[in-house]
Amino acid sequence: MAHSERLVFLDTETTGLDPKLGHKIIEVGAVEAVDRRLTGLTFHRYLNPDRDIDAGALAVHGITNEFLHDKPRFFEIAAELAQFLEGATIVIHNAAFDLGFLDAEFGALRMRPTFLTARDTVVDSLAIARAKFPGKRNSLDALCERFGVDNSSRNLHGALLDARLLGDMYFALTREQASIEIESEAERVITSSGTNAIAAAASAAEMIAVEIPDALRLAHRKYALGDKIDSPEFAHADWA
Repeated sequence: MAHSERLVFLDTETTGLDPKLGHKIIEVGAVEAVDRRLTGLTFHRYLNPDRDIDAGALAVHGITNEFLHDKPRFFEIAAELAQFLEGATIVIHNAAFDLGFLDAEFGALRMRPTFLTARDTVVDSLAIARAKFPGKRNSLDALCERFGVDNSSRNLHGALLDARLLGDMYFALTREQASIEIESEAERVITSSGTNAIAAAASAAEMIAVEIPDALRLAHRKYALGDKIDSPEFAHADWA
C-alpha cells in the first residue's frame, strides 16, 4: 500500500520584493492536505516586520504597519512554522519568491528547516503551469479562472486565502497526472495480488503433497486399479 502523501500549500505576504534589501515577511499562511484532500489544518500568522511596508506591496495586500504593530516577530513563530512544514511536500506558486524570504528569515535565526536544505520537497506550481500552458497567463487568478476555482473573495492578496485557492487550483492542475498515478498503483496492487494468490495456491499444493499419508496414496492406487480400500491408516485419518 502506498504511503499517504502530505502536502502543505504555502503563501507569504511581504513588505517588498527583495529580502536582500531588508524586506520581511508580514503574513504566512499554510493549508494541509493528505492524499489530495484538505484536512482543515492550517497555519496562519501576521508578523510585525519592524520596518515600513513599501507602497507597492501595500497596494497588493492592504496590510498596514498600524495593523501589524502588536503582532509577533518572525523569531517568535519560527519553530512552530518549521514544525508545521516538517515532513510535507510544500507547494508554492512562484516558489523562488517565498523561499527567498523564508531562507532569509530562518537564516537570520541560524535555523535550517528541512525544506530549505532539501529543495526536492518543494513543488513550484507556477513552473508546472508554465510547462502545461506555455505562453499563457499563469498567475494564481488566471489559473483559478481557467479551472473554474471560485476566487471571487480575493479582492486583495492574503496568505491564508491564497494558500487555500492554491490547493484547489493545484488539484485541478495535476488531476490528470494524479489519475495516471492512481491507475498505476491499482495495476500494481492487482498484479501483486494475483502473484500472491498464485504463490499461495502453489504453497497450499505443496502442503497437501507433503501431508498426504503414504497409506492414502496406496489406497488411492488400489482404488484406481479396482482394489478394495482397506487401509487402517486411511480409515482413521484425522482429516478424512
